[in-house]
Amino acid sequence: MSFKTLKPSEIEKESFRIIQSELTEMGKEVPDDILPTILRVIHTTADFEYADTMCFSEDVIEKAKKAIREGAHIVTDTNMALSGINKKTLSKYGGEVHCFMADEDVAAKAKELEVTRATVSMDKAAALNVPLIFAIGNAPTALIRIHELIRENRLKPELIIGVPVGFVNVVEAKELILSGDVPYIVNRGRKGGSTVAAAICNSILYNL
Repeated sequence: MSFKTLKPSEIEKESFRIIQSELTEMGKEVPDDILPTILRVIHTTADFEYADTMCFSEDVIEKAKKAIREGAHIVTDTNMALSGINKKTLSKYGGEVHCFMADEDVAAKAKELEVTRATVSMDKAAALNVPLIFAIGNAPTALIRIHELIRENRLKPELIIGVPVGFVNVVEAKELILSGDVPYIVNRGRKGGSTVAAAICNSILYNL
């Protein structure tokens, strides 16, 4: 058994090269605008199925970049995604990353209403007076609440990243976002997760 000797700075670049090579071997042609996102998600998961199941609304990458350059904030539903998103790059344009899941007021309100913290977190996000990108990697109830807030004209996101993982209401929640008119990046089916949500955000931030 032999190992490649690579500098730390070269490992990610070589991984991306391998992924792109294997996609080509599979006969999968990925449009240039979404290629960085597909590559980074596969790099994060080692799952090539994402090349088939990821859905992108028209011109969503350019719309997301424009929103970030104009100071959009990112709201996510897990502290894991909060940790993984590149806050330094976002802050250059005046943006911040928020996760309200562990806030005491959110926990108390969720208990009072007998709903999930993710639901209440989206209400709290809707009160922020800034352009918003939502990066949802865990809670389908977050996507459902975002959809409701949009219909109530209480929220107009710049982008919804909908990649919750799981078995209960996950597929249905993603389809709600796909049926709307807000820019989206959604992975159809059960797969996703906080690391995928962060990877999608970073694929945009690293290519501004």
